[in-house]
Amino acid sequence: MDKVIEKISDIESAATSIMDNANERKKAFAKEMEERTAAFDHDLEVQTNKKIEALRKEMEIKMNHQLEKQKNDSMRVLAALEAHYEKEHHRYVENLFQTMIKE
Repeated sequence: MDKVIEKISDIESAATSIMDNANERKKAFAKEMEERTAAFDHDLEVQTNKKIEALRKEMEIKMNHQLEKQKNDSMRVLAALEAHYEKEHHRYVENLFQTMIKE
């Protein structure tokens, strides 16, 4: 009977040792996964920030080109208006004067 109890005790001790070992491995695995997750999050954040910065620069370049185009278009329209004024302002003044004296 003592041998049976001793064998059961040995089995229980082995089972406890296996469970303790499994718990330690589980803790180590959880820590490793936490570290991997943190590293992944950091890498993802770095990559995302790089992409955002590249997009921001690209959009800024496009915006500057568009602003320059609008500025050039505005200058062309203004020059055309000024040329038209210089060419036709005497006629406008005469028409205005005629309208004023008719009333």
